Amino acid sequence: MSGAGGPRIAYQPALDGVRALAVAAVLAFHGGVAALPGGFLGVDAFFVLSGFLITSLLLAEHRDTGRIDLTAFWGRRIRRLLPALLLVLLVVLLVSRRLLPGTELPALRWDALAALGYLANWRMAHRSGDYFAATGSPSPLQHTWSLGIEEQFYLVWPLLLVTLLAWTAPRARRRGAGAPPSPPGLGGLRTVTLLGAAGSALAAAALFAPGAVDRVYYGTDTRAVALLVGAGLAVSLSRRTTPAGTPARVRHPVLGGLALAGAVGTGWLWATADGGDGWVYRGGLTLAALAVAAVIAHATVSPTAPTARLLALPPLVRLGRISYGVYLWHWPLFQWLTGERTGLTGVALLAVRCAVTLAAATGSYLLVERPIRRARRLPRPAPAVAGAAVAGVAAVAVFGTVPPAPRSRPPIALDAPAAAAGGAPESPASAPPARRPGRKPGAPRIDFLGDSVAWSLGTYLPPQEKLTVSVRAVQGCGIARLPELRYLGEPHPNYPGCEHWDERWRRGVGADDPDVAVILLDRWELMDRRLDGRWQHVGDPAFDRYLTGELDRAIGIAAERGAHVTLLTAPYTHRAERPDGGLWPEDGADRLDAWNRLLRAAAERHGATVLDLNRRVCPDGRFTWEAGGVRVRSDGLHFTPEGVQEWIAPWLLPQLYRIAVRGG
Repeated sequence: MSGAGGPRIAYQPALDGVRALAVAAVLAFHGGVAALPGGFLGVDAFFVLSGFLITSLLLAEHRDTGRIDLTAFWGRRIRRLLPALLLVLLVVLLVSRRLLPGTELPALRWDALAALGYLANWRMAHRSGDYFAATGSPSPLQHTWSLGIEEQFYLVWPLLLVTLLAWTAPRARRRGAGAPPSPPGLGGLRTVTLLGAAGSALAAAALFAPGAVDRVYYGTDTRAVALLVGAGLAVSLSRRTTPAGTPARVRHPVLGGLALAGAVGTGWLWATADGGDGWVYRGGLTLAALAVAAVIAHATVSPTAPTARLLALPPLVRLGRISYGVYLWHWPLFQWLTGERTGLTGVALLAVRCAVTLAAATGSYLLVERPIRRARRLPRPAPAVAGAAVAGVAAVAVFGTVPPAPRSRPPIALDAPAAAAGGAPESPASAPPARRPGRKPGAPRIDFLGDSVAWSLGTYLPPQEKLTVSVRAVQGCGIARLPELRYLGEPHPNYPGCEHWDERWRRGVGADDPDVAVILLDRWELMDRRLDGRWQHVGDPAFDRYLTGELDRAIGIAAERGAHVTLLTAPYTHRAERPDGGLWPEDGADRLDAWNRLLRAAAERHGATVLDLNRRVCPDGRFTWEAGGVRVRSDGLHFTPEGVQEWIAPWLLPQLYRIAVRGG
């Protein structure tokens, strides 16, 4: 079991079965299978298996030759892992050029370069947020974090192993002859793996932070426990390895009992673990690694035992052989094959995603991975060829993710009549006087107030000589301040400072003294929040009363300096699908419609103007990515620069200008 020309250990089909179950758990987790909320721990099963196999190969080479050829080892790893990764990266970059908005391409560029350098885990770790409560669009290369951890282990562990063997082997030989045929000095190796695993487990416990698990989830130091448990298992079993590389077969009731407990424990963890729970990082990852290690140990030393025979079933073995490709392909394909694009949800969508993933992985295995791995001769010089391939993909990552150049746009005529789509402003009978007395000279001032959606709208508006625009929106903060909320199906805290949104608004309006205060709010008002001891949302009478009070307060603050308040209706959204392809409640059209009704009622009470942004952005009465031939939404929620400048601004700015100079 090794690459061409490398050391060999006996092939164990049961280990392919472990791979199969691990990758199936990951697919089920990402596919939203409710019965496996802990399926993400399938990655840890891969880590244990990788640590076990790599260490076994290195020890076998040392046993057979008395040395370890690190250059050959790393060459075999590159030959085994790099071709499929390069293919996936190339496909992701080319497809994303078509599917992603220009604003997301620069981030994808760095994701691809990090994946090429096997540093994706550290890039993900230092992004703010929480892997299990992500509110943004995930990168199609997010899953490459685990490859980074493995490759970093493959780089460091062999160096450490060679050093330890060189230091301990002579001392072990001097202690006496009659040593077993396995490499001497294994006691020191076991100590190192034990201490390393314990240190990694302690680091995970120390670095865990509720609501922000990315550092502990992605860190090599915090996830190395599984790799080191696998390495420790390989060291422990190496004394039971025959000179031919075959594990000595043993029957041991204790080991069988541990394997059964490990299998049950693995199933229990996969069925119950939640990635946001503290216990997962305070011993849970270690427990998951030990449980899988017990199964691997029994299957290895007792290949005829029921555990090994079950894991060696042909369907599992076949899936295990292509599991690397399945893992590589599944995440971008799951991101592309959405419920919106396929019209499917639930089991049907998961079946299509898995079928396409298996097809892609099989093709990659047969056409790319296996031929390169088995080839006795590779193009010479092989390192130069590999380097050229990496450089080629890197060039695509750098130059293929440059956002399209903005198109030239004619200036917006602020005195032009309002565009038809979106309708005329809904104004009350009474209107404030035009250009209120005491107003400072200069162009009329427009303030944008609200959350990140208002920020994206105000920020991307093209500059105008006749208007001064200030963006006072607070990203991540609406006007609902109830602290307990659910976002994308998970508990989500109010961001720090959001409870003081009114103070921020008041400071901004006071500093700008605007003629028009534009309010755009939607996302944070549409989520489930706990009110009066139960979960409620817009459309529930008690919650509507709460929102009405906050909305009245918002309009009052916006109008304190005499500005005319303009409310923009919230457009339909499609922020993120549930893993099964359905919509999260906050993306439901019923909630948007209920919120917009509250806006119109508030406008009537306060003499404000309503502009129907929803109709402009969603002219067909449902969510759409494009309007007027231009992409208007970047992530299903926020606006794109081109969408604002080419579609929204020509409709919005003339109306705001008239409101500013005429008062409505």
